[in-house]
Amino acid sequence: MDAADFKRWRKSLKLSQKEAAEALGLKRRVVQYYEKGNRDGKEVIIPKTVRLACYALTLEIPDYHGPDARDKDRRKEKKVHA
Repeated sequence: MDAADFKRWRKSLKLSQKEAAEALGLKRRVVQYYEKGNRDGKEVIIPKTVRLACYALTLEIPDYHGPDARDKDRRKEKKVHA
């Protein structure tokens, strides 16, 4: 995800920079850096964690609380059969 992709993501969700920052747990200024692609003349790389958070928000997943009980049961089954 580059600066243009990030800005396109934000606009596709109709979020202001402030709203995007709040949704991602960032400061508004960081969102501005990501959209500009640089800070003080140095390239800004959007971290994988932020890229994944953007994807989750696109899927309307506002937060993650860990795997549910079904996922735990499936992992236990795999260990038993392995």
